Amino acid sequence: MRPIDVCHLGQESVICCWQVDDVIVDPGPESTIDTLLDALGDEQPRAILLTHIHFDHAGAAGALVREWPDVEVWVHERGARHLVDPTRLVASAKRLYGDDFDRLWGEVVPIPERALRVLRGGEHVDGWDVAYTPGHASHHVSYRHASSGWVFAGDTCGVRLPAGDLLLPPTPPPDFDLDAWLASLDVIEAWEPERLAITHFGAYGDVAEHLARLRAGLVQRTEMAARVDRETYAAELRAEYAAALDEDAARSFAMAMPPDDQWLGLNRYLERVREAGASG
Repeated sequence: MRPIDVCHLGQESVICCWQVDDVIVDPGPESTIDTLLDALGDEQPRAILLTHIHFDHAGAAGALVREWPDVEVWVHERGARHLVDPTRLVASAKRLYGDDFDRLWGEVVPIPERALRVLRGGEHVDGWDVAYTPGHASHHVSYRHASSGWVFAGDTCGVRLPAGDLLLPPTPPPDFDLDAWLASLDVIEAWEPERLAITHFGAYGDVAEHLARLRAGLVQRTEMAARVDRETYAAELRAEYAAALDEDAARSFAMAMPPDDQWLGLNRYLERVREAGASG
């Protein structure tokens, strides 16, 4: 198992691409593709496994298919069409990021449909088990490397840095779903992982404790978002980063989990819950 730090915007410990034999998991954004290619050297993977299609995880996939036409890209069925035609996805993101989009994420290259292995969850392919693990995103899957027992969980197992012990769930809009996320953690736990490998950032062997802390954090963050506004929530996050981490690690954590974005996903979920209760 080889972690490749793609050094997003030159910052370490923000985005980790995992190399497992001839497979890579979550290549990161196209803006960091040169770092990834330098690290891989002459090793061309046979497959790119995407946990989900957010740009920090999957943005480089199309450019890599252009570089390696024979590579296969694994993606959940809910995300596949956005890889074939990313127009709507990019337009939506540019409304959020504006002129900063290109600097952050780079070019988003469409992927030919022929290059995709479309997943639903439950597959067992080439030594990998696949599970559908929504909660952070409706198109999220996690992968278990059967021979090692390592689980590659994208964002489903949260944000945590080797430099500190802070563990938090990233909750940007639009897909956060508390019940779905808790159920996804049950699915991952049932795999009895040897280690949890996460994109933001690293691999952790204290699996039971990690999952228990994340479950509690999901409930706590949802309850907190119901009590405070966006600005207060973001300020609380920044204070937590500063209290738990040194300055450099706090910067990495904030890049992986931008404080201003997290309340928005939680609030959208809470609004859906309130609307469902009113209509029921």
